[in-house]
Amino acid sequence: MRVLHVVTLHTPTNDFGGPTRVALNLSRGLRARGVDARIATLGDGFPGPLPAAIEGVPSFVHQARHLLPAFEVSGITSPGLLARARRLVRGADVVHVHLMRDLITLPFALVALDSGVPLVLQTHGMIDPTEKLFAKAVDLLGLKRVLRRADAVLHLTGEERDGVQAVVPRTPLRTFHRLVNGVAPQERRPPRAGRPPTVLYLARVQERKRPQDFVSAVPGVLAERPDTRFVLAGPDTGGLTGPLRDQAARLGVSHALDLTGPLAHDQVLARLRAADVYVLPSVVEPFAVSVLEAMSVGLPVVVTRTGGLSPEVEAAGAGRLTASRPDADNGPLIARAVLDLLDPAENAKASDAAWRLVRDRFSIDAVVEELTAVYEEVARPSRRASRAFTPICHR
Repeated sequence: MRVLHVVTLHTPTNDFGGPTRVALNLSRGLRARGVDARIATLGDGFPGPLPAAIEGVPSFVHQARHLLPAFEVSGITSPGLLARARRLVRGADVVHVHLMRDLITLPFALVALDSGVPLVLQTHGMIDPTEKLFAKAVDLLGLKRVLRRADAVLHLTGEERDGVQAVVPRTPLRTFHRLVNGVAPQERRPPRAGRPPTVLYLARVQERKRPQDFVSAVPGVLAERPDTRFVLAGPDTGGLTGPLRDQAARLGVSHALDLTGPLAHDQVLARLRAADVYVLPSVVEPFAVSVLEAMSVGLPVVVTRTGGLSPEVEAAGAGRLTASRPDADNGPLIARAVLDLLDPAENAKASDAAWRLVRDRFSIDAVVEELTAVYEEVARPSRRASRAFTPICHR
């Protein structure tokens, strides 16, 4: 089977975050099972030639052109990649589009529909009702059509499925399939031995993920554990690095906080193994790959109750949950949770639970097995024949 994954953007510092990581994890898992999975995407920020493969996955990477800079990722495209779209799509048995309201994934999905190639969409919590004029225009120009006509729509949570259905109420429920995110199994991190504890935030630095709450938790932890170090890492996609440094200075904790910027994926795993607690204070987080990666090495996590993974974290005892109040300082709540997990016995217990949770529930092998079944279903000749008699509406 030949599968083409289409995702908006790949950069050396993983600025686009979850969707690209999910596309890579799935593609690598599929290739390990003998599926010819490839990726089509835009590239940006590379100092030299664009890669022909990403982490071992053959890829069609074209330079991103910032056609509509005001719309950031939604406004980038590539005439060259779009010109190849029909040929790439027709060379696949299934096209798997990591869909958002943009100028790459949506055109590829439309080409798949018009070419009669089985189309699987994965929305990553990015498609829900909106009043933004640009988004509403995109919906009318094609997004609603691809959602209604896709062979399968993958969702992480019930809330995500409901959001998609609110955009296209006539989408039949039979096309929805729940598919969780998965990560590769990892060796357990080594136990801390005679070194100061480290608390880690490792995600995109943007308002929605509330890195300011991570910084505001530092004084509360230092009051009881003054030797603790804090690391805030990840690409700054919200222009927050300067304000976060100022916040740390006002709180008098600059000496304990390192803002490291973006990391390559091998550096991500090294940082996770060197930490004692992982913190992600996001207001909304459908199914954070970064949390899965932290737990995959046995790193206990502190997450908010609004995260898609939070029920599993709580049930397994893999960390601590805190409230998520967008208009309040959540630092004291996070500090208390971190201090709980810095207790050696509690840390060891949560570490074991986190590692087992990923191994048993969120391994990439299990996720790919479910996804392969979806592919086989949508590519069945009888299903393709019935679909061929349904005209595509171009209104």
